[in-house]
Amino acid sequence: MTDQRPQYGELATPEEQRRAAGLPPLNEVVAEPVFTAPAPEPVIADAAPRRPHPVDRFVTIGLLAYGLINVIVTALSYLDLTRVMNESMKILGIDGEFTNYDQGKLWGTVAAVVLVVGWSLTAWASIRRLRSAKVAWWIPLVGAVVTMLIASMCLAVPMFGDPAFMSYVENMGGS
Repeated sequence: MTDQRPQYGELATPEEQRRAAGLPPLNEVVAEPVFTAPAPEPVIADAAPRRPHPVDRFVTIGLLAYGLINVIVTALSYLDLTRVMNESMKILGIDGEFTNYDQGKLWGTVAAVVLVVGWSLTAWASIRRLRSAKVAWWIPLVGAVVTMLIASMCLAVPMFGDPAFMSYVENMGGS
């Protein structure tokens, strides 16, 4: 058997419901003015997301590919820094050979790692900008400059520690 009794508030009038809730009757309620803030102006969104320029994508990927080849060849040559320094000294017209072998091996390896890490960070930043449809062609250029500056500082340490190179630098000032 089902219960046929009405549930609370089913048969009560709105006035009886207000009285039971402890609220004043509807005719005694004074409507307070409601102040509404002006509606914010709608933000006009781009109808379509920006599409990357195909030339930017092509140039960025081309620069990254060129940089990768350059990094591989240069990093491998830095692992034999003695040969690189001897060739550099020959080009500069410095008599003697590079003899700072220990620092050359250490700092050549550090410079090779700097090149690989620098290219990796540059590729990561370029890909992020390409995916967000922003201009990215300049990132490989800036990345190459920054990476080469750091790698050059790494190569300067063994070069300035070499007696033949320092002798050449000292004699340059007296000429």
